[in-house]
Amino acid sequence: MPLVLRPASSLSSAAHLAGVLYALGCFSIWGLFPVYFKWLHHVSALEVLAHRIVWSAVLLLALIFWRGEGQTLLNALRDPRRLGFYLCTTLLIAANWLLYIWTVQNGRILQASLGYYINPLVNVLLGVLVLGERLKPLHWLAVAIAAGGVLILVVGYGTFPWISLALALSFGGYGLLRKKDGHAAILGLAVETGLLAPVALLFLLVLGVNGSGAFGALDRETDGLLSAAGLVTVIPLVMFLEAGRRLHLSVVGLIQYLTPTLQFLLAVVVYREPFTALHLAAFGCIWLALTVYSADAYSVYRHRMKGSTAGLLGQQETPS
Repeated sequence: MPLVLRPASSLSSAAHLAGVLYALGCFSIWGLFPVYFKWLHHVSALEVLAHRIVWSAVLLLALIFWRGEGQTLLNALRDPRRLGFYLCTTLLIAANWLLYIWTVQNGRILQASLGYYINPLVNVLLGVLVLGERLKPLHWLAVAIAAGGVLILVVGYGTFPWISLALALSFGGYGLLRKKDGHAAILGLAVETGLLAPVALLFLLVLGVNGSGAFGALDRETDGLLSAAGLVTVIPLVMFLEAGRRLHLSVVGLIQYLTPTLQFLLAVVVYREPFTALHLAAFGCIWLALTVYSADAYSVYRHRMKGSTAGLLGQQETPS
């Protein structure tokens, strides 16, 4: 007798909705990061980075042991090969964090926004160059259009947008290595911040002894903001992981553009950074490139979903 086709369960719908909310939450927080770092404009970028590392390490280590993954963490630290791998990812994420903080504090949020708009296309190129992946013609078209946007800035202003590309390359390279790692993001970041924490803590202690540090020397607001660096880092990461558990990566990939869009709006509308006709032309190219790339990715996603649905229907109509 044939099986009866039932609608998707409310549990499945609730999980999808929760995934969307988690994704919107994490990408919104990342998009509003400039507000947080602007509040700390009077603290050097290096000191802010040190606090972010130390407080993140404390929270992540507590979370790891609360989840009963302490032994996994210790095994990673005892493996020389894995430790060498994490040293590479640690340098990349630390460089990305430091450059981003410095960029925001120096009124260049627009360049940071451009960097994270470019990031998905940088990931595509890294996949070709490092993993040997093959691109479809539409992907090459998207990369070419984005390159045209960068060229507009180079020719128009006579300067290379190194901040945007450095942010995109450092984060893209970090993501590529972590993808090859295969371990959970929380565990990996716990190892990375754990490796950096002793150096960061020593740096903060030296600042305290010299009387040049901001923590405990300025006001309670500054102390509170610096202490919150761990929460600001870990909360969106956990939300991102929860979103990834409930949503297809293609859906998460589309929602991720919320981050650079919010940064762009903050730069232009709130902090009044210069946005000229050349900026509009360059960003227009990047937006067009992302539209081409995202439309193709969404088309592939729809095709796969139709295929899986058709397969499910075929199985359900098969007599038992």
